Amino acid sequence: MTEKIRLHSVAGSRSFRVLWLLYEMGLSPELLSYDIAKGDLRDPEFLALSPAGRVPVLEIDGLVLFESGAIVEYLCETRPEHGFAPAPGEEERAQFLTWLHYAETIGTLVQNLNLQQVFLPDPAMRSPTVIGIEVKRLAISLKPLERVLVNQEFLLRRGFSAADAMMGFTLESAGHYVHLEKFPALMAYKARIEARPAYQRALEAEGLQQFYDRDFYEVPQA
Repeated sequence: MTEKIRLHSVAGSRSFRVLWLLYEMGLSPELLSYDIAKGDLRDPEFLALSPAGRVPVLEIDGLVLFESGAIVEYLCETRPEHGFAPAPGEEERAQFLTWLHYAETIGTLVQNLNLQQVFLPDPAMRSPTVIGIEVKRLAISLKPLERVLVNQEFLLRRGFSAADAMMGFTLESAGHYVHLEKFPALMAYKARIEARPAYQRALEAEGLQQFYDRDFYEVPQA
């Protein structure tokens, strides 16, 4: 009997990365959705799986894993036949690891902006100075991606990899704070990965961010 795979998820969270990669691998997890506003992630039963009360959580191979980057690496290492990560010693391994973790560098900048622009309930609590700095840092962080993607379709020359699944989710959010049309190669890359059937399937199953109330957030006046 095939073991059941369970993904604990919040719509629009980093769990999208994991769901997308699972679908790329031809795996169909049971999707358990949670509502942050209702306090679902503080339920003792969930905290027993994820002590910090965060998603994603993946139950697979008799293990309980959390942290999207760790889950993505585990899936690639235990299912190498799909070819979504160069093995140690293979060509482009270093580039793969670099981009895999660079996705979280960009993700942290986006999360800082989410906190300032979306999650602080009172506009008076927001800092135009901090927002302006973070937007500049985010734009600068996108430049290395643009340089690479001018000459290749994906982050690795060999083709689509798990690094693209990590990065793609982050770029969707980044576009709410930086005008991505200033990065034409990055825009074309974003369109390519979002057209993949597994991405579309994950989008239909989970959805993306539902907390943004506008397409683009300008830096507020000081």
